[in-house]
Amino acid sequence: MKKKKSGGGGANWMDTYGDMVTLLLCFFVLLYSMSTISEEKWRAIVTSFNPFAQEDPTDPVGNNGPVADPADESQGGYPAEPDVAAQRDIEETMEELLLAIQTAVSEEGWQSVVQVSMEGGDVYISFRDSVFFNADKYDLLPEGQAILGSLCPLLNEAEDAIDEIRIQGHTAQGSPNRRNDPWNDMQLAANRAIAVTLFLRDNSNIHPTRIIPESYGQWRPISSNKTAEGRAPNRRVEMVISGRDLSAEAFNEAMSNYMTTIDGDAPGQSAAP
Repeated sequence: MKKKKSGGGGANWMDTYGDMVTLLLCFFVLLYSMSTISEEKWRAIVTSFNPFAQEDPTDPVGNNGPVADPADESQGGYPAEPDVAAQRDIEETMEELLLAIQTAVSEEGWQSVVQVSMEGGDVYISFRDSVFFNADKYDLLPEGQAILGSLCPLLNEAEDAIDEIRIQGHTAQGSPNRRNDPWNDMQLAANRAIAVTLFLRDNSNIHPTRIIPESYGQWRPISSNKTAEGRAPNRRVEMVISGRDLSAEAFNEAMSNYMTTIDGDAPGQSAAP
């Protein structure tokens, strides 16, 4: 009696394995060939990916090879790594700003309506809305103008260290069982943030683009809305002062130059509006 022959498909995996090994070999050969690539071949490869690429003379003095110094901005390279000492100066200036604001609040007796703190290098200032605005209004009261007016010179002294100032408007939920009318709630918070923003823009040296109004309405309470005492601190305006990050600025500048180069513009030049 003859035995049945078994199927012959058991070794099909070797075909796939052989293909994979062949591809890996080709890949490493390609890597090796690129490691000794000539300047002409490299230029051809770059041009194939980006027809608008421009060649900049970025070789440092005394180096006749094709490798550029990426830290030499004067020769068209990427921005140098930010100075650690300069970043530390910014952090110290932000700490001095915090101390100066705390001192002003203490000397003027504003502790009950102004709270100041620092978190993650940012200075946080919280103002009770009652010192800035009447109920359901967004016109700055004289008391609020006096407080902001005393802060503007302090902000001017720290101008070079400040990245941006975000003005955040908050409200309280008037009824514990019913949400505020969404439109009126967000509009009131936004108008109050805008009122503070415009005052700072008119009375400080901080560039207007760095003072940003934000509206949160009732959605970021810091206390319970079930009682009048709990709702009071929820009605507030907050000021978040952020210090500059030189590493982030250098990265953003490099990316901006790279993107403009891809678009066909020279590095450092912005595209036409």
